[in-house]
Amino acid sequence: MEKTEILHPSLQEVHQSVDTTRPGSLWKKIFAFFGPAYLVSVGYMDPGNWATDLAGGSQYGYTLLWVLLMSNLMAVLLQTLSARLGIVRGRDLAQANREMYPSALNFILYLLAEVAIAACDLAEVLGMAIGLQLLFQIPLLTGVLITALDTLLILFLQRWKIRRLELFIISLISIIGISLFIELWMARPHPIEIASGFIPHLPDEAALYIAVGIIGATVMPHNLYLHSALVQTRKIHRDEAGIRRALKLNFLDSFIALNLAFLVNAALLVLAAAVFFHSGHTEVAEIQDAYHLLEPLLGNHLAPILFGIALIASGQSSTITGTMAGQIVMEGYLQLRINPMLRRFITRMLAIIPAVILISIAGEHAVGQLLILSQVILSMQLSFAIIPLIYFVSDRQTMGKFALSTPIKMLAWLVAIVLIYLNVRMVVEQISGYIIQSDSIIGKISAIAGGAGFMILLLITWLYPIRRKSLVQKGYHLHKPQTPTPVMPIHPYHKIALALDFSEKDHAILAHAFAQGNPNTEYLLIHVVESVSARILGKQSFDQESQQDQQQLAAYVRMFEEKNLKAKGVLAYHRRGKEIARIVNEEQADLLIMGGHGHRGMKDLIYGETVNYVRHHVHIPVLIV
Repeated sequence: MEKTEILHPSLQEVHQSVDTTRPGSLWKKIFAFFGPAYLVSVGYMDPGNWATDLAGGSQYGYTLLWVLLMSNLMAVLLQTLSARLGIVRGRDLAQANREMYPSALNFILYLLAEVAIAACDLAEVLGMAIGLQLLFQIPLLTGVLITALDTLLILFLQRWKIRRLELFIISLISIIGISLFIELWMARPHPIEIASGFIPHLPDEAALYIAVGIIGATVMPHNLYLHSALVQTRKIHRDEAGIRRALKLNFLDSFIALNLAFLVNAALLVLAAAVFFHSGHTEVAEIQDAYHLLEPLLGNHLAPILFGIALIASGQSSTITGTMAGQIVMEGYLQLRINPMLRRFITRMLAIIPAVILISIAGEHAVGQLLILSQVILSMQLSFAIIPLIYFVSDRQTMGKFALSTPIKMLAWLVAIVLIYLNVRMVVEQISGYIIQSDSIIGKISAIAGGAGFMILLLITWLYPIRRKSLVQKGYHLHKPQTPTPVMPIHPYHKIALALDFSEKDHAILAHAFAQGNPNTEYLLIHVVESVSARILGKQSFDQESQQDQQQLAAYVRMFEEKNLKAKGVLAYHRRGKEIARIVNEEQADLLIMGGHGHRGMKDLIYGETVNYVRHHVHIPVLIV
């Protein structure tokens, strides 16, 4: 077994936060493991799936149901392998890749993972915008811009514990499932015709494009990164029995959650086949068309409403897990940890900007094709996640007795070969079609170069682990290991600054200041007047608050002088954080003591974050009381 430790695990704030080792009933222990696969499963029923399922059902009836079933079986296998990597090795897929591949290739794999996440988020943006347009008659472009506001939802939800987040996601999944199955009951499809759709065949070349899109929408590359990290939120016994038990229960979790996702996708495709294909509306490839045709074809005004509600729930649930996947990919590949809100904002902008440009130039009718294209992009990235994953969980050096058995390993490689074949075939056909139709020499050369680059990168990703004798040499550390250093003496503080707000917190600030000081210490008492007049007029302000604050500050200074301590009071105006940092730097204080308001989330946006600003603009120790 591999001995290198991860100093900073992925999703550190919720790592091992669900304890499955506590005594309790059998069912309680089993349900403690359930949850990660449901967070993963929302990616298997996002708006991208809606586009590919509706296109497949309306154009080919029930014919492509076998593609959905095959995709789901692949998903169960691959997500189980991803969970195995996280449970046994304590690695997520991005961390494991960083250990094995060289830096340049790792950076390319990182970019591909980011492209996949952006493509997935693009589908969520368009799906949410379409849902808002259909239910509330909001222009599509406006709806796309409104989706930027869901960062506020992420800000709220990221404060939750992982179990509450899982329950929230499950509730959204329930809304999607109930809405679609009510519509399916209205459509009343024929069971015999549905059964015929599970016989594998492709009617024509255009069906391959949709089939690959369905696979891309179902088996998502970023979900492999996500699942390998989410299973680490469970604290388990690290002995052989405990690991085997965790593997079995996580397989059960994946099997149930992903089959529920399959039922949702199958319901969408069957609904499109029963309502549109059989009525001759084979051109329905866009979600908007499906929405408007549901009521006249089913004769029920409730059908389009349920359709829109399910679509919005689908987009919003996928948004949450996409943010987590982006965080995992960035930390794992780049060893870079940033604020989740900033991470969410970057991901969302990468999706909104191309959507706005396309809608502005090509109009709203191009959205359906853009949704399907996003899923094909996802499918093309899939090989670069699957190949390393299979190598990792097959390696006996790192997985020990939990490495894949030969039959499962052969099945996993068979799945990889099928997916790679479909992707390579689609790339070749798309490039060939472009070369035949295009008159641009530069365009043809670019297309050939892009296709060749795709093939070369695929071969390198596949062959590099075979050439390398050991999958683990470098080890994974988010921060570089530091050598022990001798304890450095801390010199007495000559000038201590106190940021006072004249509230009950001042007592604690003063007590800590006395504890850190000595008879020779000078105390710098700072207060910022925050009245409207003070913010505008500054020192020229002479309102009641300014006068009272001046008197209070003078009283504090006298208190210090009565204790035979040196003290100086400074009254400031305008922005609190900026003024505190300026005064501390100008007065060359050695230590700053200030109080924390204790608020967070939305209150930070409303009241401001003084502490956060100050700590980035001073170069001395800051003690927050």
